[in-house]
Amino acid sequence: MTVNVGVDVGGTFTDFLMLDSAAATFRTAKVPTTVNDRSQGFLQGIEALAVAPASIDWLVHGTTAGTNAVLERKNAPVGLITTKGFRDTLELGRRTRPKPYGLSGNFEPLIPRQDRLEVDERIDADGNVVVPLDEAALKGEVDALLAAGIESVVIHFLHSYVNDVHEKRAAAIVRSMWPNEHVVAGHEIIREVREFERASTAAIHAGIGPIVSRYIKSVAGELADRGFKNELLVMQANGGMLASSLVASQAVQTVMSGPAAGVLAASAIAEGAGVPNIITGDMGGTSFDVALVVGGAPVISSEKDLAYSVPIRIPMIDIHTVGAGGGSLARVDAAGMLRVGPESAGSFPGPIGYGRGGTEPTITDANFHLGRLNPDAVTGAEGSAPLRKVSEALEVLGAPLGLDATGAAAAIVKIAVAELAGAIRLVSIEKGHDPRDFAYMPFGGAGPLHAVEIARELGIPKIVVPRFPGLTSALGCILADVRHDFVQTVNAPMKTLDVSAADAILAAQAEAGRDLLKREKVDVAEVRIVHEADLLYKGQTHVLRVPIEGDTFDREQVLAAFAEAYWTRFELAFPEMVPMLMNLRTTIVGVRERVDLTLFAPVGGSMAEAERGTRRAFFDGAWHDARVYAREHLPADAVIEGPAIVEQSDSTLVLDPGARATVDRLGNLIVEL
Repeated sequence: MTVNVGVDVGGTFTDFLMLDSAAATFRTAKVPTTVNDRSQGFLQGIEALAVAPASIDWLVHGTTAGTNAVLERKNAPVGLITTKGFRDTLELGRRTRPKPYGLSGNFEPLIPRQDRLEVDERIDADGNVVVPLDEAALKGEVDALLAAGIESVVIHFLHSYVNDVHEKRAAAIVRSMWPNEHVVAGHEIIREVREFERASTAAIHAGIGPIVSRYIKSVAGELADRGFKNELLVMQANGGMLASSLVASQAVQTVMSGPAAGVLAASAIAEGAGVPNIITGDMGGTSFDVALVVGGAPVISSEKDLAYSVPIRIPMIDIHTVGAGGGSLARVDAAGMLRVGPESAGSFPGPIGYGRGGTEPTITDANFHLGRLNPDAVTGAEGSAPLRKVSEALEVLGAPLGLDATGAAAAIVKIAVAELAGAIRLVSIEKGHDPRDFAYMPFGGAGPLHAVEIARELGIPKIVVPRFPGLTSALGCILADVRHDFVQTVNAPMKTLDVSAADAILAAQAEAGRDLLKREKVDVAEVRIVHEADLLYKGQTHVLRVPIEGDTFDREQVLAAFAEAYWTRFELAFPEMVPMLMNLRTTIVGVRERVDLTLFAPVGGSMAEAERGTRRAFFDGAWHDARVYAREHLPADAVIEGPAIVEQSDSTLVLDPGARATVDRLGNLIVEL
């Protein structure tokens, strides 16, 4: 199993990386994302790699198709059947407001009210049946949803996490009547307390299931027709992957899978560079995704909101996203303030500099004007950037502010950097981490462009730029293991907990994970099983997660781990309070053989080969003659002093005066400020 291909479909570009470990070679490709039919861009990139599909052993795909469908409310038509009296749970949420001040703002629930229906049934919090399921009424509601043209349906009953008898029976009835496979029972997605969050997660799954499964089936079918013999694999938000044959039943796991792949790759690159703690900044054409890697591992969270009042409760790499990418549009608002994003020019027409008909200036256009991007080598576009059109658009933008084209371009970059730095503060300072204790790893096509300015803004002393920043998420797809996560709410005092029942839950979750691995038919080097527990003190609402050592539940070990975790987090001890076991979690990982990142190490090259002359570039209010280098020709241990620009096919690194970069043994650029 030597030929590995990773594919990351972004909002602007689709990135491809092929590693052949037997031949110790790699190839890259980058094509514009075909937004109307992403599978076409996928297939074009495979052709651009010049590798026969029949020779590919591992083909792993990260996608934002599901995420975008939720954020843009372009999901499939979804219906909900729930316990009588609770149809509005999805809309009421947690009594928060879209805007903290005033009476403005609105919220669009994932499922419209007319498509949220009710049936008589009730199970209490202890799992006792209070009201039996009205099967006749259930069938009537199914008929109503079918008549309304609903494609996917969610069955979500109260307290099904503790007793799923009604949901199971209802799912069986609905599936016997439903014309497709998109019937979702809430307990099949997560078995965890909190009705609103469970309902939201199930609704996300139902909304994107038809979209993601159709897309993946289309790609898999086209690949099979071209000779691909193995299973297409799909990235998950938790940093693992799953077989495409399971996507319909695991669609919610693909949310944010592309950005997750990037963080996974970043952690592996950082480990090789000897930097255990990093902040990642993935800046593509439409967004900027930030995450933390602490002690060599990405931070995993099970409590995320995709948007206002749209929580998702699956284990996923903790990523914070803002709408600021290279294609983010700049504008002057009604108050006379310069704004950047979140609207994007996308891949078509894209920034003005792409020469595809764009008319509004973007962050990329500002960088063209400031001399930081090469106008004669525009990634994903043909020909040179129309700099005159770029300057004219910047002049028009800056006129109401009293700025010329250069002043407007510099202001766009400054505002963008402030927003990007703010996103990093959210995942670091506001969660108790000091950015100065981390290195910064920028990736994505636009990431290294602003890395030095962001690091200076936050006091970060070191930057690690991967060998292929624009292809980092594609590399993450190649590095991913097969992974599945399970959770079961227990909600019992630790003192009186039935340990044998806890052991049974852990064993059942582990067995379910093994069954999924068997269904996937994917070759792995070994299988690892990790158990964890969520605990809190009685009366509290938020949990702390601690590891369970071994395959069985050890009450004293878990209690000791909880006390230690509580002290570490809060520096408080409460021996008189009652510890509660809320959830038991199991992660099963099918470990693949490791990829040797020394494949990217510099081979030959010299500074003379790498130098490409100078280009006028704007830094700190003045124009400078910046030296330009071709990254592929930089030798090991090369040293570059700013002001300088390092160009490569997938990205550009900008070094301002005072920055210094060296090439390490793996081909990374290490920037010291």
